[in-house]
Amino acid sequence: MASFYPAELDAVRVYALPMRNRFRGITVRRGVLMSGPAGWGEFCPFEDYDDASAVPWLEAAFEACGDRWPEPIRDRIPVNCTVPAVSAEKAAQIVARSGCRTAKVKIADPGQTAAEDLERVAAVRDALGPDGAIRVDANAAWDVDTAVSRIRELDAAAHGLEYAEQPCPSIEELAAVRRKVDVRIAADESIRRAEDPMRVAVAGAADVAIIKATPLGGVRRALQVAEASGLPCVVSSAVETSVGLSAQLALAGALPELPFACGLGTMALLDGDVVADSLLPEQGFLPVLSKPPKPDPALVAAATPPADVQRWWLDRLGRVGALLQD
Repeated sequence: MASFYPAELDAVRVYALPMRNRFRGITVRRGVLMSGPAGWGEFCPFEDYDDASAVPWLEAAFEACGDRWPEPIRDRIPVNCTVPAVSAEKAAQIVARSGCRTAKVKIADPGQTAAEDLERVAAVRDALGPDGAIRVDANAAWDVDTAVSRIRELDAAAHGLEYAEQPCPSIEELAAVRRKVDVRIAADESIRRAEDPMRVAVAGAADVAIIKATPLGGVRRALQVAEASGLPCVVSSAVETSVGLSAQLALAGALPELPFACGLGTMALLDGDVVADSLLPEQGFLPVLSKPPKPDPALVAAATPPADVQRWWLDRLGRVGALLQD
């Protein structure tokens, strides 16, 4: 945790930005921007998370406000574009305009069929061409048998998947799937929402670790988790504004090895930002920043939600801050 407390924050601002497409079940992304001695941080745990689960998110925000990040060893990060659970036609458009050579495709969305997932993945392959990489993310939607069947079908539709992310909820299920398919398995929720994030590697449950600085408590803590996991890592965002996204880029910049493109092209999911120079990929890359970007007052004002939403988030900030100091 950074060496300062909420009372030392210089400014606190609540934001709400619409999503371009429904993503992770939400259509509006909300959170809190805060500034401290070292700059700006972002507190944006998803609204279905309880206060205890939100504590690391606040630690990450405080780190950005109060401490300098570790020195990077690279100055730019290759990123994937993110394809929500949209139509095949729209998926192809997202990939074509992204400039990225890797695409992460959301699958197993509630209310959609396996056929729609296959069509979306096939359209992404057509848009990327034969040399692009496709990864899929099921957000822990399947049991073992369903995962094995669907991953094989999706691998065929993609003419080769780079990996399948979190097909099942538990570490034991991930390990069982991994033994039965030829596609790499990546662990996300099993790392960032687990009391012991290193259990995944010990259990032989994954080939790739998805690491997110925000829900792990900051860049330094995420680097420790990455090292302890013993797995190749992909840094992914928590769908923050450019303020929070800059911490994920700091993490990717400081990792000793970075064998895969990172899931950090997520500003394209939001319809707007709170900084003037939004962190959007150029030719599939994003820069590593030395500190979080400063929000633009006019953009923050435009993104300010109604008073009742502001109160909800400020109350939440206070509750989580109290847990952090206990």
